[in-house]
Amino acid sequence: MAVTLYDSSVGCFLQTLGAVEGFLAKGLAHCKEKNVDPNEIVETRLFSDMLPFRFQVVAVAHHSAGALAGAKAGAFAPPGPSTADYAGLQKMVSDAKASLEQLKPADVNALEGKDVVFSVRDLKLPFKAEGFLMTFSLPNFHFHATTAYDILRSKGVPIGKRDYMGRMKLAN
Repeated sequence: MAVTLYDSSVGCFLQTLGAVEGFLAKGLAHCKEKNVDPNEIVETRLFSDMLPFRFQVVAVAHHSAGALAGAKAGAFAPPGPSTADYAGLQKMVSDAKASLEQLKPADVNALEGKDVVFSVRDLKLPFKAEGFLMTFSLPNFHFHATTAYDILRSKGVPIGKRDYMGRMKLAN
């Protein structure tokens, strides 16, 4: 069986977005149990020079559903500023997952060979869609998902590796 662009991008994004939905829900449950406002987590940083939890979750949505939209449009840039609260971040992840679930494999696979330019300020990085998704967006997506996970762990949320792994594709 050949692995397609759809399988390696959308399939991967959906697995981890489902996991992010799950660990965000566990984070909310933990906050309720400990009588902590979940919005206190939104500005948490692991280190002072890292972006906060809010940005990490925004970037997860942006580098998944946003990356596919960018590949289709031929242009991608960093996400804009966000003021989302914890519930808004949960919705953002849920919306990204729903958006990806609507994509047709043939439409994603047809992006192969398409030019995509990542732009930030004066920097422009030219990619082909498959290179953009596999070597830019997927690594960024996993970095930000892992960082969001780590911030919740640092706040005492009882999550582990299985929560990050999400639903795997097991043989039937």
